[in-house]
Amino acid sequence: MSETVPRALSFDSAAALYAAARPGYPTALLDAVEELAGRPLSGSRAVDVGAGTGIATRLLHERGARVTAVEPGPGMAGELHRTLPSVPVVRGDGNRLPLAAASADLITYAQSWHWTDPDRALPEALRVLRPGGALALWWNVSDYAVPWVVDQAERLRGHLGAGDSADGTPGGAGSRNLTRLSGGEFAQRQLRWSRTVPVDTHLANLSSHSAFLVRGAAGEQSTHRFMDQERGHLAAVFPDGLIEERYVVELGVLVR
Repeated sequence: MSETVPRALSFDSAAALYAAARPGYPTALLDAVEELAGRPLSGSRAVDVGAGTGIATRLLHERGARVTAVEPGPGMAGELHRTLPSVPVVRGDGNRLPLAAASADLITYAQSWHWTDPDRALPEALRVLRPGGALALWWNVSDYAVPWVVDQAERLRGHLGAGDSADGTPGGAGSRNLTRLSGGEFAQRQLRWSRTVPVDTHLANLSSHSAFLVRGAAGEQSTHRFMDQERGHLAAVFPDGLIEERYVVELGVLVR
């Protein structure tokens, strides 16, 4: 079994935490998707793959897209259905999409492409897309132009090991390297944005990443110690207890 399979399904144990603490995406992201795809989201048949608890699904739905969510984990799918009961949820993953050929105008992977085998997932996306349809991949990545973000990333690497990204993606930037994909050329954009949250929400966001979740009960004490220490580091930078999380959304769009 691939290492990414248990890691991808580790979120099931923390679906409510994930939904409550994870950041969303800026409005400018969906504007950029529409621009690069060459079509409006409103009225489009969209498929959100690896939809999780529906953070991106909701934004697509609110833009008027007719969205179907694809999610492998029962816990995550259940949380999505609870908060977006009108959106169809299909159990599956990007390596074998349970969808008919030429049935979608847009396929999105919000923070989830790195859980696929790209050699299988890209042909699957192209199979399901209609001619002229678009595949959009994006990730929220910590903004390493910000000093406190760099400092925290170093502490995370020291705790988790060099193989994990501070953003919680196995393989770090390599997993987001769209130039390695064959089958077409991705138009790419980077969009900076931020959100301000209480320290507890920020720490919950960190703890919802797979690198912590796969440790399970055996790693709980270690995780608690790290989060307690991290609270002290952050208090020195944000004495009012409110943290401005700074992100860069990395976006790639491929038109079929």
